[in-house]
Amino acid sequence: MDLNLTDKHVLITGASRGIGRAMAERFAAAGATLYLNGRRADELAELCSQLHDDYGVSAHACVFDVSDADSVKQGFQALFKLTKRLDVLINNAGVLDDALIGMVSPQQVEQTFATNTFGVIYCCQYAARLMQRNGGGSIVNVSSIIGRVGNVGQAVYGGSKAAVIGVTQSLAKELAAQNIRVNAIAPGFIDTDMTRKLPEEKYQARLQSIGMGRIGEPKDIANAALFLASDLSSYVTGQVLGVDGGMLI
Repeated sequence: MDLNLTDKHVLITGASRGIGRAMAERFAAAGATLYLNGRRADELAELCSQLHDDYGVSAHACVFDVSDADSVKQGFQALFKLTKRLDVLINNAGVLDDALIGMVSPQQVEQTFATNTFGVIYCCQYAARLMQRNGGGSIVNVSSIIGRVGNVGQAVYGGSKAAVIGVTQSLAKELAAQNIRVNAIAPGFIDTDMTRKLPEEKYQARLQSIGMGRIGEPKDIANAALFLASDLSSYVTGQVLGVDGGMLI
């Protein structure tokens, strides 16, 4: 067993940028056939073309909004026309909208949970059906260190990511008999567009809390996802893998 995924069909949500893009590149390097999700067709088309040119893999754009149940259904119907097989689902799409609890709006709550939690459930539902047709698969859900320990001003975000952990562990129990493994990754402080928007004081405070003394890179999360997607983790399910450089020990 190794990290060669030439026989794997992989769907990655939120693949246009940041961690999702790093995952797309890492899985392409491993030879996977890719189905890349996002909401902007132009960005996805450019990425698919780049991955084909750089790695020689087949990459397809899957444009749908994970926060909308009907859009997810239509997206998976389109995916089914492309391929009757899905080996790996990476639920990476997410949003971050911080606010102290007294300032949280109903719209923030609804949009955050719709994308970060409900979208995971919708995609798992359809992906599990495809995986059952082919004898199993691997689902990797991206949670967050905030979903495990919380943070000031992130009750909504932390709640949505904690829910992802509950979904992961419940589905791991439910789907194990169908040989579908379900695990989660809990990233720490990662260098993405979202973290670069933090005020300098908060950025430095987060950085100083990391035992290894550096901010994580999207490729660190991509490597963890590759392990959980591959046959190297064939006896691993229901786990939450922290990738945080020692923020949480």
